[in-house]
Parts: sequence; C-alpha cells; structure tokens
Amino acid sequence: MNITIIDGQGGQLGAQLTKEVLLRFPDINLTVIGTNTIATSAMLKAGAKNAATGENPIVVACRKSDVIIGPVGIVIADSLHGEITEKMAVAVGKSDAVRILIPMNKCDNLIAGITHTNTKKLIDDTIDKLKNILDSNCC
Repeated sequence: MNITIIDGQGGQLGAQLTKEVLLRFPDINLTVIGTNTIATSAMLKAGAKNAATGENPIVVACRKSDVIIGPVGIVIADSLHGEITEKMAVAVGKSDAVRILIPMNKCDNLIAGITHTNTKKLIDDTIDKLKNILDSNCC
C-alpha cells in the first residue's frame, strides 16, 4: 500500500503526520511531498525516507498512491497562500486514492461545522482513519 503525505508552508502538519504514521505503521511505504523545500525538509527531519518537492511529484504520486493525506487545501487551487497550483489540486481530486483531508480552517478556506479542534486530535483521527483503511485492505 502506497501512502502519500502532502503539505506546504512550513510543513509542521506534514512532519507531525509523518512521525505518527511511521510510529504506528513502521513497515508502510510512505512518500512525503512538500509544495516547497521547507515543508519537504520538515517531513524528512520527522523520519521520512522517500521525499520530493513540487508540482510534478504531486501529480505523479497521485497516480500511484492508495491513500493521500494532507490538509483540505490540497484539493483547492491557490490555497496554502498560493502554493497549491490548479494542476496539483486536480491531481489530488482526480486520484483513485482514498483521500484523508484534514480540516484546517486557514488560508481563507473555512470549513463549516468544524470547531476549534487542536492539531493533535486531528492527527489522531487521521491515524485512526488510516488504520481502518489498512485493516480493511489486509483482511
């Protein structure tokens, strides 16, 4: 199973996700992709082994991924302060992968019905969803 984490800005969400995914699923095939080098670097420091930066790696990974994880902005062109290109958003949106989108109320994209939940709770829920996906494909 190919898991891809996509993040931008400073990569802190992606770094936290990377740590948790590797801790809980150490044998997983994980690729991390930053929209910029700072985000990629943060995810590498968190323990990722396979990493890339930029638009084309996101497009390619979306064709090969079984699960894509990232902030909801990865499916909205021009989000993350303009870091998500239209091509990136379309690639994530059209991917056959299961998408676990984390509802971050930032960068002019507000999600109704989402209260101020701390990032730790969002990451825990993301890991639980990933576990359910992995468990359903393993049995």
